[in-house]
Amino acid sequence: MTSRTMNLRWPGAGLGLLLGCLGFVASPRCEAQNLVPNPGYEETDSCTFGLGLGALHHWYSAYLTPDHLQSCQPYGTANGLPLNICTFQYPFEGNSCAGVFTYDGHTGQEQREWLMVPLLSTLVPGQTYYCSFRANAAFGGNGWNPVNWMASNNLGMLCTTYDRHWTWGDPYPAALNQAHILYPQILSDTVGWTLVSGSFVADSAYSYLMLGNFFSNALTDTLQLAPNIPEWGRFSYTLVDAVCVSPDPDGCERSQGMEGLGAAVPFVYPNPASDVLVIGNAAGREAVVLDMLGKWVWNGRVQHDRFGLDVGSWARGAYALQLHGPRCVQVVKFVLAE
Repeated sequence: MTSRTMNLRWPGAGLGLLLGCLGFVASPRCEAQNLVPNPGYEETDSCTFGLGLGALHHWYSAYLTPDHLQSCQPYGTANGLPLNICTFQYPFEGNSCAGVFTYDGHTGQEQREWLMVPLLSTLVPGQTYYCSFRANAAFGGNGWNPVNWMASNNLGMLCTTYDRHWTWGDPYPAALNQAHILYPQILSDTVGWTLVSGSFVADSAYSYLMLGNFFSNALTDTLQLAPNIPEWGRFSYTLVDAVCVSPDPDGCERSQGMEGLGAAVPFVYPNPASDVLVIGNAAGREAVVLDMLGKWVWNGRVQHDRFGLDVGSWARGAYALQLHGPRCVQVVKFVLAE
């Protein structure tokens, strides 16, 4: 994040400085099979002072200005570790990490920061890939007026077949409302590093990986990290570390009982929808749809994968799809539009 970025992003001097802290380091157990270069954000040309990605190798912005945090900086500097301008946190591993702005509840704009990296080899369609990364909710920091007083959900990984390198002057991209690996819960742990893991079957020859919140504000849930937060503090910022993508089931870190979660995460498309909503990765599960007031709209069993639901006569607006599994209930938000 540069001073120009901060002036554009935040009202008031110095507030934009608070967007800069995220980290990642690869676990040794997945290093040999990891398709993500510089997975821990350790490789850089220099110990660069200031927010933004500086001289970081391989990684770049796919939207706005993610940040590279480094332990080599003096304590308490803008992009230092553990104390920096947006939080106090040690990297999960190594000496560096990265940070992304994941929600803007102040201006109402669909602003996000997305990190992007080319994979070391192209994914093979039809093959299963196992993925993981560590994430932490930023809060506090060394600024007088911290703006990241909120936590948000839908942090995820998204693979693409094309480069999305973003520079100032480019238009803001529309929300993609999809992810291959998704953490649908609100990421609210400001102390520990949360493991996000899962798997998916590649349906295209993906060559790039992105990290961030790819969902619109309407589909993003939030949590206040402190009471009585000021209006200018309605932002969330997330640290990431230890990014891994591997064709080996043991190549990336996986949480106990969560194996294959990425492949099993339900999704809907198109989103927004108008006439037919397709529910994927939920065959055989009992489903309930509620409107945003909590009123029952529909329930039934998802008969098969890519299950089509006729929503043409439903009122336009936002809905929550609840999918009941043997151990949990998963929720997918969607919007109906004209």
